[in-house]
Amino acid sequence: MKILIAPDSFKGGMTAKEAATAIAAGIQPIFPTADLVTVPMADGGEGTVQSLVDATAGQFITVTVSGPLRTPVQAQYGLLGDGQTAVIEMAAASGLQYVDETTHNPLVTTTFGTGELILAALDQGVKRIILGIGGSATNDGGAGMAQALGVSLLTKSGQSISVGGGGLADLDRIDTSTVDARLKTVELLIASDVTNPLVGPDGASAVFGPQKGATPEMVKILDRNLRHYAAVIHRDLGQSLADRSGAGAAGGLGAGLLAFTNATMEKGVEIVLEYTGLREKAKGVDLVFTGEGGIDFQTQFGKTPFGVAQATKEVAPNAPVVVLAGNVGDGVAALYRPDAIDAIFSIVPGVSDLKTAIENGPENLRQTAENVARLYQSIELKSRR
Repeated sequence: MKILIAPDSFKGGMTAKEAATAIAAGIQPIFPTADLVTVPMADGGEGTVQSLVDATAGQFITVTVSGPLRTPVQAQYGLLGDGQTAVIEMAAASGLQYVDETTHNPLVTTTFGTGELILAALDQGVKRIILGIGGSATNDGGAGMAQALGVSLLTKSGQSISVGGGGLADLDRIDTSTVDARLKTVELLIASDVTNPLVGPDGASAVFGPQKGATPEMVKILDRNLRHYAAVIHRDLGQSLADRSGAGAAGGLGAGLLAFTNATMEKGVEIVLEYTGLREKAKGVDLVFTGEGGIDFQTQFGKTPFGVAQATKEVAPNAPVVVLAGNVGDGVAALYRPDAIDAIFSIVPGVSDLKTAIENGPENLRQTAENVARLYQSIELKSRR
């Protein structure tokens, strides 16, 4: 018997690898001779570096870069087992964890450190970079990242614009003649499931700005500045990004990457599926376990459990796919499809506060996996009679 175990992280409680270990611990006593194939997963957001480093026997590299407030921070990125691919989470340099209620201000926070992480990866001689762009504290359209890579964003007087979403108002022209030449030869994949445009009511500022500290008045300023930024990019670089799907990801970092690098944008889970080789590993499986901290109707739009389910059903259409989650939200009925998920279980055994649920997460996950394995065993035995 072959069982695939491919969960995402349970945010705040378990990494994807720890979750896979807990699930395996629940299954193993019930099916002691089974081939348990564990593939820690991610969808381009938090945990992507960990997942791909674990899956490819890669390594972590720590560098000092600029945080969103331009103070030095220690940020990690991954060098995958092939030695030619770097995987970066922009949040490692420019994430919300570096600001608080007194310091968050998207008018001044910058993606400069994300650009420095890209440069650090280029210094390793990599041929491709996977960049996950969730969890940002920024709304600068990737301007800071571009400046770190050598792009000149200039005022009318020829000075560099100030950092942050506020500085974009002073942008007069763009000069890419001094951009790092290595960007022309490296393949850059943007891992994101965000489809928001750069500007407008569904854009970066209006939808994501408030969670980064933007007041209603700030949102108006930021959106106006990004619209101006897009107009200058269109004039100087010939690219139309204001309404492009995904350009609003990570406070417009999606737009900056599309404008100043040879980047292409893909769903994060699809990139992880490819680099972990999950489809190949899923061939011949009898049962599949996946999961993450929370699941609801939005899971079908690029989240790990749905991606794992669909990928495994492509190569093992008769293998039941079971999702284990800390919280089962609204609309999960939409996830039950012949080509996707077969069953969803909450791992929380009873009423519990969040702190306790997180603390008990590994044991609850192990126990739930064991219970599902016992049910599957019982059904299998009865079907043979």
